[in-house]
Parts: sequence; C-alpha cells; structure tokens
Amino acid sequence: MPLLKVENLRTSYPVGKGWFGYSGELVAVKDVSFEVEKSETVGLVGESGCGKSSLAKTIVRLEKARSGRILLDGKDILSLKGEELRRLRGDFQMIFQDPYSSLNPRMKVGDAIEEVIKIHKPESDKKSRRERVSSLFSMVGLDPSQTDRYPHQFSGGQRQRICIARALAVEPKLIVADEPVSALDVSVQAQIINLLQEIQSKTGISYLFIAHDLAVVEHISARILVMYLGRIVESGISRQIISAPAHPYTAALISAVPVPDPVDRRKRIILQGDVPSPLNPPEGCPFHPRCPYAVERCRLEEPQLMPSKKGDSRLSACFFRDDFQNMEKKVL
Repeated sequence: MPLLKVENLRTSYPVGKGWFGYSGELVAVKDVSFEVEKSETVGLVGESGCGKSSLAKTIVRLEKARSGRILLDGKDILSLKGEELRRLRGDFQMIFQDPYSSLNPRMKVGDAIEEVIKIHKPESDKKSRRERVSSLFSMVGLDPSQTDRYPHQFSGGQRQRICIARALAVEPKLIVADEPVSALDVSVQAQIINLLQEIQSKTGISYLFIAHDLAVVEHISARILVMYLGRIVESGISRQIISAPAHPYTAALISAVPVPDPVDRRKRIILQGDVPSPLNPPEGCPFHPRCPYAVERCRLEEPQLMPSKKGDSRLSACFFRDDFQNMEKKVL
C-alpha cells in the first residue's frame, strides 16, 4: 500500500465579477491522481501558475478540495475533522518556498521548533523538548548553541535548514516540499538537496518535492510528475522521462535545462506565449495553443493520461504518446 494516494483531486476557487469582468470558477487542480511510496521521493515540476502550490496546500489541508480523495496510510485526510485531523497532522508536514516569511521574526528559532512539538505532543516536558530541538539542529547541520537566535540572524540557507528541522520535529511520514530551494543560491541549493537525501536515508521519510527546475527534480526524485494548467500531463520514472519524454511540454522543459558540455548542442524548444489563464482554459488539449505539434484533433479533444505503451508504467496525456520521439525528430 502506498504511503500517499491522491485520487481525482480537484481544487477550485469561486471568482466574482471584478475590474476584468471575470466570474465563475478558477480550477487550480483538475482530476489529479498519483501515489508516493514509503521512503520515496516523487518530484512535481511545471511552470509558475500551473497549480503546483495549490496541489501541495490541498494535500496538507491548507486549501479545501472540491472533490477527490487523499489517502495517507489508507486514511482519507479529507474526511477528518477536529481532534482526529490534529492528531494525524503530525504524519504530514510542509516546507515552504520562502524560509524567512515562514518563520516568526519575533520568535527565537528554538522556540518555534519547540512549539510544534508541544502542540503535537502535549504530554512532553520542557527538558525533553529542548533536547529534541538540539538534536534536530544537529541533524540539519546547525550548531545547537544557536537555538536562542532570531531568524534574521541566519542566512537564507540556514533558515531553510531551520524550517526543515521544524518539519521533522514530530517525526512525519511525509513532507511536502514546495520549491524549498528556489529562493537560495545554487551552491546552497545543492547543500539542501543533499541534506534532504541524507535525512531520508536515516529516517525513511517520503517527499513530494515541488520545483520548476527540472534539473533539481531529476537529481532528487525517483519518479517525476509533470503538471500543466492544473493537470498531470506526464508521469514516470525520472531517467525514462528525461531521456525520452512522451509529451511535448516535458520535452520543452528538458530542452531549457542548461547543459555544461558545449559539445552537447541540445535543440532548444521555444514555447510561444504564456500558460493560459485557468479562468478561461482552452478547449481540447490544454497545451495545444503552445504546442509545435498540435493538429485539429488536439483543438477539439482533451487527451487522457494513459500509458505510452501497453504495460508501460509511464503515463502521458498526448495523442502522439506512442510515437512522440519519431514525430519530434521529423518536426525538428
């Protein structure tokens, strides 16, 4: 049984008329389904505005789902309320993109971590909580003597380590990391990624790792989900997706990844325009207005997420999924 199972999840927001005349419903997450196994890292990648953060916040119950199910160890998170939900919250935690805004600037960092332990383990005493805070600081590579400092006294990378320590405070089974390294320098990004992998090897924790940088996602993830306009358009094992994508959007994302070898002259796929507004999504395939391979069928029908080949674990929402590689060579 997978640790996390998301089934046909839909998240939307009501939109009233305003200056631009919009009214109706903004669908941020549309019929998303996937699984995360125990001790596994699943990467979620896509452009800004494609619904990644809405999906993350829905999974940890910071946003309200309109329909679908979220099963954690077989328990439907969406059906829980009150004390029952509070008890289960210790099993899933979230790391946010901006480590400074997610910490209280008026609270010492040690107190911020201790507060989490006190909420989820009210039976614990002061001494045991402080010992736990010190051990968490050591686990994330910080000096335990610095627990009495305030957030502004730390660098961006150190603040993110503190946020990781806070997320680990109640020994969760799953951490949803919403672009945890995008606000950091490249060298610091590598340190945080290595830290997350080291923690996983020691604790067996699972990650849903969200980023817009496919190179980062490939490095840390066993499997990758590619999201576009609230939908999963491709999913599969990382090395398969990177070496031979089965969706044109995935191919465009891969082509944008910098290559250190100047001999490797990768063909760059330039997408026209921006991600369409979820208030007014296109008919048919949501990607067809920007797709260099779109045909009339793409404008009329929406492809379903299906295996590229019979028995293949990789899924793609493209009518040309079976022969995308050959079609790409012909067009380029």
